[in-house]
Amino acid sequence: MITPNSPEISTLCFHCGEKCDSSKIHFDDKDFCCQGCQLVYEVLAKNDLCDYYSLEAQPGKTQKNTNRSSIQFDYLDDEDVKSKLLDFQNERESHVTFFIPLIHCASCIWLLENLFKINASITSSRVDFIKKKIQIKFLHDKLSLKELVQLLSTLGYEPKINLSDLDKKSKPAIDRKTLTKLGVAGFCFGNMMLFSMPEYFSEVKLLGDGFKRLFDYLNVVLALPIVFYAASDYYVSAWNAVRQRRINMDVPIVLGIIAFFLYSLWEIFAMGNAGYMDSLGGLLFFLLLGKIYQQKTFATLEFDRDYKSYFPIAVTRMVQNREEVVPLVNLQVGDVILVRDEELIPADSLLLSDQAHIDYSFVTGEEVPVPKRKGELIYAGGRQKGNAILLTIQKSPSQGYLTDLWNNESFEKQDKKLLEPLANRISGVFTWTVLTIAVLAFFFWMGKDLNLAVKAFTTVLIVACPCALSMSTPFTLGNTLRIFGRGKFYLKNAAVVERLALVDTLVFDKTGTLTDPANASIHYEGEALSEESKSIIKAMVGRSTHPLSNRINLWLGQHPAAKLDQVEEKKGQGIWAVYKNQEVRLGSASFVGASENDFAPGGNLVFFQVEEVVLGYFHIQSGLRENADLVVKELAEDFSLHVLSGDHSHEEGSLKRALVPTIRFNFNQSPINKLDYLKRLNQKGANTLMVGDGLNDAGALQESMVGVAITDRVSHFSPASDAILDAESFGKIPSFLAFAKDSRKIIKASFGLSFLYNIVGISLAVQGLLSPVLCAILMPVSSISVVIFTTLATNLMGVRKGLIHLKAP
Repeated sequence: MITPNSPEISTLCFHCGEKCDSSKIHFDDKDFCCQGCQLVYEVLAKNDLCDYYSLEAQPGKTQKNTNRSSIQFDYLDDEDVKSKLLDFQNERESHVTFFIPLIHCASCIWLLENLFKINASITSSRVDFIKKKIQIKFLHDKLSLKELVQLLSTLGYEPKINLSDLDKKSKPAIDRKTLTKLGVAGFCFGNMMLFSMPEYFSEVKLLGDGFKRLFDYLNVVLALPIVFYAASDYYVSAWNAVRQRRINMDVPIVLGIIAFFLYSLWEIFAMGNAGYMDSLGGLLFFLLLGKIYQQKTFATLEFDRDYKSYFPIAVTRMVQNREEVVPLVNLQVGDVILVRDEELIPADSLLLSDQAHIDYSFVTGEEVPVPKRKGELIYAGGRQKGNAILLTIQKSPSQGYLTDLWNNESFEKQDKKLLEPLANRISGVFTWTVLTIAVLAFFFWMGKDLNLAVKAFTTVLIVACPCALSMSTPFTLGNTLRIFGRGKFYLKNAAVVERLALVDTLVFDKTGTLTDPANASIHYEGEALSEESKSIIKAMVGRSTHPLSNRINLWLGQHPAAKLDQVEEKKGQGIWAVYKNQEVRLGSASFVGASENDFAPGGNLVFFQVEEVVLGYFHIQSGLRENADLVVKELAEDFSLHVLSGDHSHEEGSLKRALVPTIRFNFNQSPINKLDYLKRLNQKGANTLMVGDGLNDAGALQESMVGVAITDRVSHFSPASDAILDAESFGKIPSFLAFAKDSRKIIKASFGLSFLYNIVGISLAVQGLLSPVLCAILMPVSSISVVIFTTLATNLMGVRKGLIHLKAP
C-alpha cells in the first residue's frame, strides 16, 4: 500500500539518500522521495536483488527530475541506428557497449552485472568502472535494443547516447598487428629457449654432435620470423628517421638486432658455436611486450570533443500532430520538431511557438535565458528553458551556426607553440652518444677477443635503449591528467599539462567566469514602479537580448507585458519605445541624459525615463563566483593578472576592492578585441592562460597558450579550448597550476633515475659483463620502475596539493 505522508521531520530516501520534501512515499516500511525511486526499489525487490542496498548505503541516484516519455527511445528501433551502436550481432545474440555516467560505487557494479536476473534475455553484462562503461550481451529475438535501454533507464542507469556514438572509430585501443607479432615472438622465443637448455646447463656433450647442430639450425629457423616479421616496425621507424636525416631511439635497437643476427649466423655456420638466437628472440619479445603496455596506457589518456559529442542522437519530430522520435541524421530542412525543457536545439531553426526562453550561455557567457518570439531565428546549441516549444528546421545540424563556428579556420590552432617534450630534445644526443660508445667498445675489444667485441657492441646498444627515458614524460603527464580529471579539470591531452607548467600570465573573462550570474543582485531606486510601469518595462526588455535587459526581465518575473505602439533598441545605449503617445526610454545615463555621479557607485545602472523625466534606475551588481576573491589573491603572488569584459567600466572600482588592486581591467572588449589583447601579450613574450566561459571568448581561448573553458555543466558545449573546468573546481585553479609545475620536477627526477640506470648498464656492457638476453630483460624492468616512480610521485603530490583525498580507514 502506497501512502503519501507529510512528515514534520525530514527523512532520507531509502534508494538515493536525498531528503524527502513536502511529501514522501511510504512503501514496504521504507521511505522514498519520489515515484521513480520507489519504482526502482520495486523492480529490485521483485527480482530478489535487494543486496544492492546492503553493499552501499543509499547507492541510487534520485529519480525526481527524470522525465520519461513512452516514445523517448523509439529511435533505437531504427535499423541504421542499431547497426552503428551494436558491437557485434549474429542470428541469435547482440553485443552493445554503453557509457553510463551514474556508475559510482560497488552497488552499481553489482546490480549492472546481475541484469540477467531481471531479464533472462540478457546473457551477460560486464562493467568497466574506470571508464563507466558496460558491455551487455543479449538475445535480440526476445529483447530489443530499445527495451534494453528502457530497462536500464527504469533502474536509474540511463545510458548517455549521443551523435558521436554513431561515428565509432574502428581502430582498436591496441594494434592487433602488434599483438600478433608479440605472439610470434613469444612462440619462437619459448622454443628457442627450450632448444638452448643444454647450452645453459653445459650438457651439450650428452646430446651428441648431430643433435647439437640440429638444435642450432632450428634456432636459426625460429629466428627468421622474429627478425623479418616481429621486428618490422622497428625497421620502418628507423628507416623513416634516417631518411629525414635524424636519429630516433629505434636506430640503436635496429643496429643491435642486425648485429645480433649476423654475428649469430657467423657463430653457428662458420665457427660451429651456439650463437645468440635465443637472446635475439628474448630481446624482441620483451621490446614488443613493453610497446603493448605503453599502447594500452596511452589508449586511456585520449580526450577530445567535437560538436557531435554534445548533440542528441535523436529528436522529437511532429508529423500531423503526432510525435515521433527520429535519429538526428534523418532530420530534414522544413521538419517541425518539439524541444522540451533543458533540451538542446540541434539545428538553426525558426520559432513556431509564441515565445521561448533560450539559454545561450555558450555564446554570450550569460546564463540568463534570452526571450524569443514567434518567427525569430534560434541558433543550434541553445537550450530551451520552460515549456516545450515547436521549431522548424532551417539548416541541417552539420551546416548550422554552431558547427560553422567550431569548424571555422579562425578557431583552429594556428602556430600555437607546443612544448617539445624533454625526452625528444635529448634523444638525438643520447642516441649518438650510445652509438659512439658501442663503436669504441667494439674496436677496443676487437684486437683481443672478437666474440667479446661483438657482445660488448650489441649489449651497449640494447641496455642503453632510451625506452625508460622516453616513458618518463608521457606517464607523468598521463597520471597528472587523471588526477586533474578527479578534480573536475578535464584537459584535452597531455601536452596541455606541459604548457600549463610554463604559464606566467592569467587572463580572466569577467561575466560568468570571475562573476556568477546566479549571485548577481538587482535593486530599483527612485519613484515606486506602478503595475503599468512594470508592464511597460517588461515589454521593452522582452525585445532586447542585452544581458542587463535579461536580468531585469528575470527580476520582473511573470509580470504581464504591455502592448507598445513602437519599440526600437539602440545598440550599446538602451531601448526607446512609445506607449499611449508617451516616449519611454530605458538604458544608460547618456541615453536618458542623466549624470551617473549622483547615483550609487559600482555596478551597472539602467535608467527608466518617461517623457524626459527620469523616474528611477536599476542598480545591477555582478556577484563574484564563490572563492573568486581568494583565488585571485593567491594567484596575484606568482602571476600577472588581467580581466577582459564586454561590459562598461562601472564596476571596476568595486571589483578592484573585492579582488586585488594590481589586476589589470579591460572593459568594452568585443570578441575580436579579446583575441587581439591576447596576441599582444603573446608578442611580448608572455605565456598566457585564458579562462573564459563561452564562444565569445573562443578566439582568445585559442590565441592563448592554454585556453580553459569554465562551465557549470561539463556536458554543455564548450568549443575552442584546451581544457574544461567544472565551475565547482574554480577554487582549485592555484593548486592545478602548482601541480603542473611540480609534474615537470617529477619528469626531471625520473630522467635522473633513467640516466642512473643507463650509466650503470653501459659501464657493465662495455666490459662485456652483461649477456644480451639479460639486457633485454632489464629494458622493460627499467621502464616499469620509471612508471612506478612517476605514479607514486604524482599521487603523493596530488595528496599534498589537496587534489586527491585519502579515505579515512
